Amino acid sequence: MSGILCMGEPMLEFSQLPPDGSGRRLYLEGFGGDASNAAIAAARSGAKAGMLTALGADRAGEAFRALWREEGVGDGAVATNAAAPTGIYFITHDEAGHHFTFHRKGSAAALLGPEALPEAAIRAAKVLHLSGITLGISDASCDAAFRAMEIAREAGAMISLDTNLRLRLWPLARARACIHAAAAVAGIVFPSFDDAQALTGLTDADAIADFYLALCPRVLLKLGPEGVLMATRQDRQRIPGFRVEAVDATGAGDTFAGAFLARHLDGAGWADAARYANAAAALSTRGYGAVAPIPRRAEVEAFLASQH
Repeated sequence: MSGILCMGEPMLEFSQLPPDGSGRRLYLEGFGGDASNAAIAAARSGAKAGMLTALGADRAGEAFRALWREEGVGDGAVATNAAAPTGIYFITHDEAGHHFTFHRKGSAAALLGPEALPEAAIRAAKVLHLSGITLGISDASCDAAFRAMEIAREAGAMISLDTNLRLRLWPLARARACIHAAAAVAGIVFPSFDDAQALTGLTDADAIADFYLALCPRVLLKLGPEGVLMATRQDRQRIPGFRVEAVDATGAGDTFAGAFLARHLDGAGWADAARYANAAAALSTRGYGAVAPIPRRAEVEAFLASQH
């Protein structure tokens, strides 16, 4: 079996920079998409990672393949759709945080349905990682995601789900139904606290953990700078986060998931993998954009060593 196969939509990213001397707000071109971010985070932490998606036959699609080759992320399970584009999005920043504007309707990834899945690649993976965005971008993608999970489960792979709730994609009631149906198939789920409040109606972290434990045997509830609540049906533990000079939190949750899965597959205990992932996620907020600031394993380990 291979390593971590991440299923979801890659998107070319344009991230707003601080004003220059003339007051203009320029944009930094980069890469995004939660599955791609997680795959790159896993690869930078030493895991064998690959993507399952579709790209347009355009410059953005070519740029993603070049990026993945550079990062050591496999693209053998990535299709090209000459009739559809690769998605793009813009990030702007203000006092309230970061905001996204997406141009993804009819993208190649959104049109990838269950009939086009690379079943051999899914069966070869140790982990299939996907998210609520994969489920929400289209009916075809949702159907493909559930079929991919079925194939992975039959092959004995672990299914990993990041809730990544995006209410611009679909109504909350449908998001709840689909995300929680996927959580019931998964072996590990990564809800963020904000997502979980919306999806469950609960406001207490332990109550949220209990809710997801009724669906899935392992829950890592992401609490931002406060770290993560890691829970199983037998026990639970809070793993503290790390404070850094953050400038852009884009992709931090994706970095956490990819880094955690990489360290877990490398043999680290759950708590050690979570501490490593907390550090990787914190370090990823120190630069602009989703991919460029994702740290490599040596940087994360040096940072952890400095915390003692």
